[in-house]
Parts: sequence; structure tokens; C-alpha cells
Amino acid sequence: MTYSRQIRIEFNHCDPAGIVFYPRYFEMTNSVLENFFREDVGYSYHAMMADGIGVPTVRIETEFHAPSRLGDVLDWALVVERVGGSSATFRLAAQCDAQLRMTARLTLVWLSAGGRPARWPDPIRAALAAHLEDA
Repeated sequence: MTYSRQIRIEFNHCDPAGIVFYPRYFEMTNSVLENFFREDVGYSYHAMMADGIGVPTVRIETEFHAPSRLGDVLDWALVVERVGGSSATFRLAAQCDAQLRMTARLTLVWLSAGGRPARWPDPIRAALAAHLEDA
């Protein structure tokens, strides 16, 4: 199952030429993941922080296919590629008007309240598994 979200490119995303400054894409990928955890996994980053838990990004690979400009609306798609013991890999793609703009592969790690990697809790693992690419 694919998780989808739209993000409109705003002035704050752009460099002086009016195109997305590449680090802003990383903010957008984080926004997509944060909303995915809140909406589909059922455990928001806010609740995680209150519980002393986190899911930091430990690896990110990105390819920029075409520039995005002020006013564009990016259609983001997220799938889970792999759920491991304490990590999971996600693939995100952003398109505008059917043109691929950016793809990213991110690995997140589940950190326990002690700040150490731990096994995904069963309800979170099940929610992630529902979004596996082959599910």
C-alpha cells in the first residue's frame, strides 16, 4: 500500500532562482514520514518524543530528476521496502504533473526510551508491514 501526500512549493523552499534548494527536499521527506507515522502507523513523532522514543534517519540516498519551482504541487508517494529487526527502509518519490522530480531511499531506526536501537514494537511492525511494497 502506498502512502500519499501533497506538498506545495513555497517561497521558503526556494533559492534566489525560484527552484527548490536541495536541502529543503530532506525537510519534505521528513514531513512525509512524520505524517505517515501519525496518520497510518498511529504513533506520531510528538507522542514518540513524549515517550522518549525516536526514529532517526541513519541513511539516505537521493536522486534529483528535475527541478521543482515555486508554486508547484509535489505529489509524494511512500512505500516501505523492508522492515528489519530495529530498522526499516522507505522509498519516497515526488512528482509534479506526472514528471518525476526526486526519489529518495531512507533507513530509519527504532530507538528505545534508553536511546538504543530496539526491535520494532509489534503494532508498529504490523502497520509498517501493511505498507510493504509487495503487500
